[in-house]
Amino acid sequence: MAEQQHEVQKAHLGSRKPPQAVYLHIPFCTNKCFYCDFNSYVLKDQPVMDYLIALDREMELTVKETPPGQINSIFVGGGTPTVLKPDEMKYFLNSVRTHFPDWSDDIEFSMEANPGTTDLEKLTVMREGGVNRVSFGVQAFQNELLSGIGRIHNTDDVYHSLENARKAGFDNMSIDLMFGLPNQTLEMLSESVTKALELNLNHYSIYSLKVEENTLFHTMYQKNQLPLPHEDEELKMYLLLMDRMKQAGYNQYEISNFAKPGFGSRHNLTYWLNEDYYGLGAGAHGYVGRQRHMNIKGVNPYVEGVQKGLPRLDSIPISKEEAMEDFLMVGLRVMEGISKAHFEEQFEEQMDVIFAKQLKKMLNVGLLESTQAGYRLSEQGILFGNDVFGEFVGSITGH
Repeated sequence: MAEQQHEVQKAHLGSRKPPQAVYLHIPFCTNKCFYCDFNSYVLKDQPVMDYLIALDREMELTVKETPPGQINSIFVGGGTPTVLKPDEMKYFLNSVRTHFPDWSDDIEFSMEANPGTTDLEKLTVMREGGVNRVSFGVQAFQNELLSGIGRIHNTDDVYHSLENARKAGFDNMSIDLMFGLPNQTLEMLSESVTKALELNLNHYSIYSLKVEENTLFHTMYQKNQLPLPHEDEELKMYLLLMDRMKQAGYNQYEISNFAKPGFGSRHNLTYWLNEDYYGLGAGAHGYVGRQRHMNIKGVNPYVEGVQKGLPRLDSIPISKEEAMEDFLMVGLRVMEGISKAHFEEQFEEQMDVIFAKQLKKMLNVGLLESTQAGYRLSEQGILFGNDVFGEFVGSITGH
């Protein structure tokens, strides 16, 4: 029976490898940040243990339906995964190890953390449970900016958390910073970058603020109460970031991400290379065998959903044409660019034939440039990435 199931699975995956990447969602937070539209819920009175038991069950059902390959990246996001108490964290990490036991020797196992929620005991439990990379949501090094975006931590918490993480045995850490925040100046951003670089970490993610619907910031923006930097100022911020990180010896390997050589986020590269990954937990998205799914979002509805089977809100087969468009849109975020050989390997088609018109146009206007392997964004293209990506949306599917 198991053999038969495996054959069905092989046919379903086609020539694609079984998934080697896992995303797990912990949807709890101490509070909701003003800019956040992620699937997250304030922790107070939430049935945390019920949720973790349901997540364990979803892992069990998932690997039964789609057996994994050797896992080389696990990413735990949220919410704030580090709001779990040490015993809850231990239970959760034990579930992961139980259902995904075959890890590559150099697995990257990342967990997002809020500097206000990480003490030494919890970090030790994380390290002992297999986590080997922590990504701290710092966002800025000015306390007035942090409280203005709804963060619960201050800059002292950042230093304490990093110190505790090192004591717990972590030597691979990343921090997130943001630019384009309300009342943020170029000088403030420069100061944040200086303080971040003094930490000498392996990786930095630096994102611009996006005002998303269903957030407090969106409400304020609609009422003209959100003092955002002018777009010219925001462009200066991005140019300053790229310049400062480059001077400090960090490789900008993706539009918003900078790393020391060999320390690019392997999990994010899974997304950008359009490879398969499991998505587990409330509201999580996954992509397996050209099938995208999204899970039920609410905590209690998710827990109830798992009792009946896989807790799907939606499951959409992705056509070959759409997958080809996605390949270019997400792949061009990576500075190395996209590979014709990789495209042909995935689709048994030639990129230059399928996207001849769009590629020619972007090359002619100087937003793309040719590489030995394929194409990448030009220096100008990095600044106008959305225009480039937009060129491929619906270009062959017509949507």
